[in-house]
Amino acid sequence: MVGEAYTLRFVPMREDAGNQASYGTTANVHQRAFEECPTGHVLVMDTRSETRGCSCGDLLIGRLKARGCAGIVTDGGFRDTLDIEALEFPVYQRCAVPAPSFGYLSAVEAGVPIGCGDVAVYPGDIIVGDRDGIVVLPMEIANEIAEIAYEQTEYEIFASQEVARGRTVIGLYPATEQSMADFQAWRKNCNGRE
Repeated sequence: MVGEAYTLRFVPMREDAGNQASYGTTANVHQRAFEECPTGHVLVMDTRSETRGCSCGDLLIGRLKARGCAGIVTDGGFRDTLDIEALEFPVYQRCAVPAPSFGYLSAVEAGVPIGCGDVAVYPGDIIVGDRDGIVVLPMEIANEIAEIAYEQTEYEIFASQEVARGRTVIGLYPATEQSMADFQAWRKNCNGRE
């Protein structure tokens, strides 16, 4: 998963300020965020790590997928996990949370700086996720980090091939002057790929 962050902030539900009555209308910040998250973006939700009530389920996540969004992240949880899994859409959560949000969470604003999983996320930050987890890259340095990550990934492909051929990791990982020279020679030879 890769995309720019579109953020949604929740606060604890309060009976006198709850927005449950607004569900199904354009006044509802929660549902509106799923309609306004731009194509190719990742919806990142700050639920203050609340896991007593979910931040959404399969219908809202299905809407993100249908609109061409890149994924969704929450520091809380989602319900309908089997149905969400069937969507084959990038989803990151702390844990499954079957209970609805109404008693615990109220979405109050979108497109603002948030904290998700104790990480500051600003609208437009680059969100990258894989099976190991998620990273947040500030937009201003995302290209620089991407170049460094590409170089590191290429080196690790080289190192993996060397280990498979019987080379010790000592003097190979982390890289040394000699292993970097070997890596550059490997790169000149079509990246060692056949």
